[in-house]
Amino acid sequence: MISLAGRDIAHSWGKFVLTGLGLGLLIGVTLTMAGVYRGMVDDAQALLTNSRADLWVVQKDTQGPYAESSSLKDDVVHSLRGMPGVAQAANVTYFTMQVQNRDQGGDDIRAMVVGIEPDQPGSPGYLVAGRQLTRSHYEAVADVKAGFALGERIRIRRHDYTVVGLTQRMVSSGGDPMVFIPLKDAQEAQFLKDNDAIQNDRTRTAASPAFNRPGVPGLLDAVQALQTSSRNVNAVLVQLQPGFEAGQMAEPIRRWKHLQVFTRAGMEAILVDKLIATAAKQIGMFLAILAVVSAAIVAFIIYTMTLGKIREIAVLKLIGTRNRTIASMILQQALGLGLIGFVVGKVAATIWAPVFPKYVLLLTQDALTGLVATLLICALASTLAIRAALQIDPATAIG
Repeated sequence: MISLAGRDIAHSWGKFVLTGLGLGLLIGVTLTMAGVYRGMVDDAQALLTNSRADLWVVQKDTQGPYAESSSLKDDVVHSLRGMPGVAQAANVTYFTMQVQNRDQGGDDIRAMVVGIEPDQPGSPGYLVAGRQLTRSHYEAVADVKAGFALGERIRIRRHDYTVVGLTQRMVSSGGDPMVFIPLKDAQEAQFLKDNDAIQNDRTRTAASPAFNRPGVPGLLDAVQALQTSSRNVNAVLVQLQPGFEAGQMAEPIRRWKHLQVFTRAGMEAILVDKLIATAAKQIGMFLAILAVVSAAIVAFIIYTMTLGKIREIAVLKLIGTRNRTIASMILQQALGLGLIGFVVGKVAATIWAPVFPKYVLLLTQDALTGLVATLLICALASTLAIRAALQIDPATAIG
């Protein structure tokens, strides 16, 4: 029985292998689509893990800092540091922009710029090259995905920054690489206006009688100085001391500080269930359609291969081969085709996954699910081919 299927494959092995190769590429696309979804979820989780925070303190009535905009005064961190159970608390800013590489012809890349305090929550936990930020201005640490090299100058808003360190898997929830710069520089880049806007505000303020009072010297200068300073941040990242639960610490901050607080579970729900939910559903629908199309193509291939051997099956019937043997031969060939296709698809997906601009995560459990589904589809498709083969009239087929 096994020899019969093997000999039939050996007789037309070229056609069989090419068919398995084409099927494998289709399976590879299906596995890649599943990997794209897994990669989106992993990017969101990596963002939270890399922040090294237990609590995210943001503006009240917002779901910042990743899903919505959030703005706090940077002195809020001092009151949080004094709370029992708080090990570390640090201000942080996030904004996405096109970062220009000054040393590579002005090419730019979309990145999330993060303003951090060195050695505090939010800063990169490890480097693959270079060093951490040591100066308070004009230094940057970038994710290797950004394509920047050590020593290169990059442009962020109005200033140039020198890349002094490289990190890895530091990405936003959308997969954009992160660029870390000192907090004060990030506050200026995100919240300060351009020179023309500042000049217009100064002129407008000087023309207002409420601020330019003859009897109150210094008032106008104080107001204009306030307009050109930035004391805002997007969030405060809090690390707790051992033995303190995030949920218990969040409640007094909400009640007494009048701020919104998210735990790791709450922030993950926002990122996965809300921020990337639409994209995930779209990928899921495309994956379902692709699975149905793949099943239909597999069934068509197996059915066509069986009908292409009408004369051979007719001869087997004439020499007394049992129907069970013929059915077993078709089933083995179908499962063999599915196995070859899966191996080709898994290898292809593994090879081209790193080429994708966004992270593609290929999990073993998805591969095993794909293998079982492929073999099951091949087995079900072979039943149609077996039914057609058993209805062949040897006399009519041979002619």
